[in-house]
Amino acid sequence: MDPKYWSKPVTLEIGTLGKYKTVTNTGEAARMLLSQWPLDRGRQYGKARKTCLAVLEGSKPPSEARKAFIEAAAEADIFVREQ
Repeated sequence: MDPKYWSKPVTLEIGTLGKYKTVTNTGEAARMLLSQWPLDRGRQYGKARKTCLAVLEGSKPPSEARKAFIEAAAEADIFVREQ
């Protein structure tokens, strides 16, 4: 298994129409933070971006990116359904 994949996916509610997106790895999370995130600032948002980059570079474990991604979602008031 690719080390950038998470042990458990994270499902987020996107928009106000009840649509959901499931994120399974650090690369998907990074792309979402960069192009689909409702906020482009915030302490947890910045931490999640930095953590995802560190995981993609191989200097941190994927579990840290998953945790930071969930914290950034909470900061942005995005509903998270962990699996």
